[in-house]
Amino acid sequence: MKLSTKSRYAITAIIDLAQNQNGAVSLKDISIRQGISLSYLEQLFCKLKNKKVVTSRRGPGGGYTLNRKSSDISLFQIITAVDENIDQTQCAGSMNCLKDKPCTTHHVWTGLNKIIKDYMKSITIEDVITNQVIHNLHDARESKTHVS
Repeated sequence: MKLSTKSRYAITAIIDLAQNQNGAVSLKDISIRQGISLSYLEQLFCKLKNKKVVTSRRGPGGGYTLNRKSSDISLFQIITAVDENIDQTQCAGSMNCLKDKPCTTHHVWTGLNKIIKDYMKSITIEDVITNQVIHNLHDARESKTHVS
């Protein structure tokens, strides 16, 4: 699976927002820190605002804030907020891959969809900020190597 630039930038921008949130954060500041086009961020944040991931403040000192705690926002919520489709099937789940019938590997791709969706739902912005994802992977790897 390869996420689009849209999802990668949205996740990166939300992480930046969470790390620099002492009041509202301007998209210009995120753009400068992350090297993402300001106009592209404006498009992404419009979608993120519509899906209530972020809120905006107007005027001097305005910008964006997270709508919830960073521990309550999953990567999956960000991905779906910017209209990213993580479906691995060729038929978008309609089971008409091969002349109106599912292909022989349809169940493999739908299983992969579930794994990806569950994984992305399990990771929050807070997890990324604190590197908890890395710690969880390391702990899982260590527990497998120490099993007798």
